[in-house]
Amino acid sequence: MSEGTDDQVLVINSGSSSIKYQLLDPESGAVTAAGMVDRIGEDNAGIEHHADGETTERRGAVADHTAGLRLIFDTFAATGHDLTGSGIRAVGHRVVHGGEVFYRPTLIDDDVVAAIAELSSLAPLHNPANVAGIESARELLPGVPQVAVFDTAFFHGLPDAAKTYAIDAEVAAAHGIRKYGFHGTSHEYVSEQVAELLGRDPARLNQIVFHLGNGASASAIRGGRPTDTTMGLTPLEGLVMGTRSGDLDPGIIAHLVRSAHFDIDQVDKLLNRDSGIKGLSGVNDFRELQRLIDAGDTAAKLAYDVYIHRLRRYLGAYLIDLGGVDAITFTAGVGENSPQVRADALAGLSGFGIEVDPTANTAKDRTARRISPPDAKVAVLVVPTNEELAIARAAHRVAENT
Repeated sequence: MSEGTDDQVLVINSGSSSIKYQLLDPESGAVTAAGMVDRIGEDNAGIEHHADGETTERRGAVADHTAGLRLIFDTFAATGHDLTGSGIRAVGHRVVHGGEVFYRPTLIDDDVVAAIAELSSLAPLHNPANVAGIESARELLPGVPQVAVFDTAFFHGLPDAAKTYAIDAEVAAAHGIRKYGFHGTSHEYVSEQVAELLGRDPARLNQIVFHLGNGASASAIRGGRPTDTTMGLTPLEGLVMGTRSGDLDPGIIAHLVRSAHFDIDQVDKLLNRDSGIKGLSGVNDFRELQRLIDAGDTAAKLAYDVYIHRLRRYLGAYLIDLGGVDAITFTAGVGENSPQVRADALAGLSGFGIEVDPTANTAKDRTARRISPPDAKVAVLVVPTNEELAIARAAHRVAENT
């Protein structure tokens, strides 16, 4: 048994063909080990494991999520951290969709697993994979509390006017159709960090948070609670993303079915996997998009312009929704690493008290920081998200109260 792991939490993010994980201290945030198993179900699957300043890689067939978890546990043991004997305090599982049922971190039992599985109709790409990871972890660590932390939980209490779609009310009720919102763990964590960074009472802050990664979402937060968010019933609504369309006229779907004879699977693939930045430019990596723009690619430039236009449209909507804002924050892969996106998203808004300091914005700094001038009315910040730490802390709290 390795030393110092008896109060740590193992965080598992089980995707359709991958498992990301971290073993960390929920109090300090110190990470003992982290890694990912990718290409589950394929012969060329494998693991990349980081611990004690070293990286371990193994390639080979990984049949399913149980095999993937076993590979993770074997790699931990081989690098000096035997999870089965370490006495870790809890396992925290990221679960994408909690529906109306789950709106706080939840201790997992058989009934909870069944309920998460039943919600798969709302998240067919995510919840089944989450369940697979949960079942495998419960089998491998039967005596350790397992806790589900839901992406939708932070947005459960959205105001009725924000969460309600204007469709037949009976149809919506019968099929659980409402705005649920996603990336909630990140939005909650980042908004709390903003209040701490500014030395302000979160109950007195109006915030807009942009979580900009391959998936992207924005939220309006008043007094620590969200008043609106861009993602909806599914993670497809809202901002332009790496491969997702974001907002569009729903009549487009009917048009494709009638005129192009698309079936539902083709529509789903188009909007979730072949749209967004990728659909407009052919690439979904922002670094590659920027290289194409620099080379004079007009399609790439249009994709970028559409992306920024959508960001600014929601920024304006949330400014009105909140009646003014104290802080605007960028987080996640693009939000943390693209000064150009931050500058363009907020350009020309000095009349609203929103400015970006060019030097602060382009500084090579990966810590939480302010990038607006010191005397600007609105604080503009970059705050690295840490969903794993947020999940670990939530799981630890549940385990301590069990």
